[in-house]
Amino acid sequence: MTLDLPLLGLGTSGNDDIEECATTVAAALDIGYRHVDTAQMYDNEEPVGTGIRQSDVDREDVILATKIHPKNLAPDDVRETARKSLDRLGVDSVDLLYVHWPTHAYDAEATLPVFDELREEGVTDHVGVSNFTPKLLDEAREILDSPIAAHQVECHPLLPQEELRADAREHGYSLVAYTPLGRGKIFDEPELVEVAEKHDASVAQVCLAWSIAQDAIVPIPKSTGEHVAENFAAQELELDEEDLATIDGIDRQKRVIDPDSAPWN
Repeated sequence: MTLDLPLLGLGTSGNDDIEECATTVAAALDIGYRHVDTAQMYDNEEPVGTGIRQSDVDREDVILATKIHPKNLAPDDVRETARKSLDRLGVDSVDLLYVHWPTHAYDAEATLPVFDELREEGVTDHVGVSNFTPKLLDEAREILDSPIAAHQVECHPLLPQEELRADAREHGYSLVAYTPLGRGKIFDEPELVEVAEKHDASVAQVCLAWSIAQDAIVPIPKSTGEHVAENFAAQELELDEEDLATIDGIDRQKRVIDPDSAPWN
């Protein structure tokens, strides 16, 4: 069974204010979002679950994803903390459970079979990975009985991830793009500004429309307040071939998340 993700999801990284997080999730679902992403590392699984319950949308209509913290990737810790995530979220299962980063306690041959086990036991419907290299993806496919349903990485117009996108297309899964707006650090790029002005749209909407126009990419921007609706409206922005060529012609790269300096390393 493949996982059919909506064109756009809601990211919650950094949204650790309990009330704001719950309110944002509920508002996003009521606007039309149907994919909500969280993680043990974000310390917000409980308010994410609260937001889902506060919305007018049935739980079965929401694709809910969470991720196992890198320090919890030893087999027994995966088993224990996955169930604790369910308790915090207030759900019987999640739709997608990720390996968050292949570091710290991650050992492919020890860690990945537990994800198969949790899928068989109904803790999760699908297994995903995050921040993997092509080599690590190949290794995971050899070990997992479950298909990789999604691979989550930083991806935006200045970090287009061509090789990982090609892998996603070849193997039939979604490349879920976190930080698809480059945390605002790419908003002044002249090519993006040019396309935004042409369409009377925001640069954020252009970045998301670019992601949506690509095969396999599913952006999950983190947003609050009015930006929740603004981002959702990016699905209505149709970039033409000239726009896409302008964006794809950007010859600069900018990575926002540096794994080597991340606080969990």
